[in-house]
Amino acid sequence: MSASVFPAKSLPELPISGSTSTYQVARIFCVGRNYVAHAKEMGGEVDREAPWYFTKSAFAYCPSGSTVPYPPGTSNYHHEMELAVALGAPVFKGDEDDAKAAVFGYACALDMTRRDRQQDGKDHRRPWSLGKDVENSAVLAPLTRAEDFGKIGDQRIHLQVNGETRQEATLADMVWRVEEIISHLSRYYHLSPGDVILTGTPAGVGPVVAGDVITGGIAGLDPIALSLTDPE
Repeated sequence: MSASVFPAKSLPELPISGSTSTYQVARIFCVGRNYVAHAKEMGGEVDREAPWYFTKSAFAYCPSGSTVPYPPGTSNYHHEMELAVALGAPVFKGDEDDAKAAVFGYACALDMTRRDRQQDGKDHRRPWSLGKDVENSAVLAPLTRAEDFGKIGDQRIHLQVNGETRQEATLADMVWRVEEIISHLSRYYHLSPGDVILTGTPAGVGPVVAGDVITGGIAGLDPIALSLTDPE
């Protein structure tokens, strides 16, 4: 029987609000430009034909409340506040009813971004990995079960840096509804429990520096927080 040369890494475990159980994160998908005002501030437009995606490794996960170093290789590190959706059932080429029924829970999320490295990718038509798939860049608060959160509507989504509000909108401002996103994404992947989808960020993204404290929330979900220290 063969054995691994090095110990296998365990997939990260996301807490579930009000429970001692956890949710194992296997994959992280992210939706680009799902708020009109954010698309405009980034110099683009919403693609109304279909949502589009990029990914982060599960090992980019960072628990809410963490204190982490400012990442290497950037001088323009940005916050992006988002709603995260965690799946609890398989979805493959599913319709929107299947997609909606597959949602296990929701959470506040930060999609932290090396904006300068992302711009490099845009400028040279290269992947965004150096900008987006960054260690500690998928910050997730504890999950709230879907039945406890209820219907997505005009819940407030907001973010503060050192107590100053930077982002504020409602979930109703999303261009693509959660079930539309899941249904569309399921045409390309066999979605299953362990898949987490970050659904895009409102306008107001901007840089943070070492020493900053980022906080945010979505009405009805556990809040999120991240502190940055000097680079290692």
